[in-house]
Amino acid sequence: MSDPVVVLDDLRDESDELDRLVGESSEEQWAAPTPAAGWTVAHQVAHLAWTDRAALLAVTDPDGFAAEAAKALAAPERFVDEGAEEGAKLPPGELLAHWREGRELLQEALRGVPAGVRFPWYGPPMSAPAMATARLMETWAHGQDVADALGVVRAPTDRIRHVAWIGHRARDYAYLVRGLPVPVEPVRVELVSPSGESWVYGPEDAAQTVTGSALEFCLLVTQRVHRDDTSLVAVGPDAEQWLTIAQAFAGPAGPGRPAEGARPAEGARPAEGARPAEGARPGEGAR
Repeated sequence: MSDPVVVLDDLRDESDELDRLVGESSEEQWAAPTPAAGWTVAHQVAHLAWTDRAALLAVTDPDGFAAEAAKALAAPERFVDEGAEEGAKLPPGELLAHWREGRELLQEALRGVPAGVRFPWYGPPMSAPAMATARLMETWAHGQDVADALGVVRAPTDRIRHVAWIGHRARDYAYLVRGLPVPVEPVRVELVSPSGESWVYGPEDAAQTVTGSALEFCLLVTQRVHRDDTSLVAVGPDAEQWLTIAQAFAGPAGPGRPAEGARPAEGARPAEGARPAEGARPGEGAR
């Protein structure tokens, strides 16, 4: 996951796919509620645009970003929602143009970052590949919220390999953020990609394993689906416990989505950080 060109190309493709979905939507659809409580389709796009701009500031003006980060950290429970709310007030066409401009500027900036250079973020400094991976995870996850709101079933692509990779790397963080002891035993993850490839993470001789669909795994670690609504197979108590608390994003422990049988009209939005768990580096993910 360290090749910035590959990750940035995948990020652009993921963004373009979501762009086509919302670009064809009516004003009524932009105002449709998503599974994130209190967030419409417009809020989802506004959040992506807001985070792209924050990332661009971090890359191009570290001092300016530091000032903005101080404001955010002073109100950690509100700044994400406030940023989305402000953008969601824009007319759909204006918001869409704002998002397009910001993500293209970020693409250009990240492609120009020399190898090995890190820039500030809401936590430890990040590299260009880390930021690109973070933005892809977030774009994919919020894109899922938009698709759910619009009743669209997206065809999964192998771009989610970046999400799966972070999801595995962030395993320890899911325990730490809940104040739980991190298990000593490793867990091997064996996933089948949308194209039928095998994606494997963790030591081959691990006694505990998670196997199944890469799509389901990615939906689970981004807390877009409940554990009970997946067919993932966990062998070992640590592996099973992990799947009940997994989160690939930093910030407070997210409540996740309720099981389908218990799901209200609007599911709970996970508590999402502006960067992924430190344990997930160098790919750093969604809020």
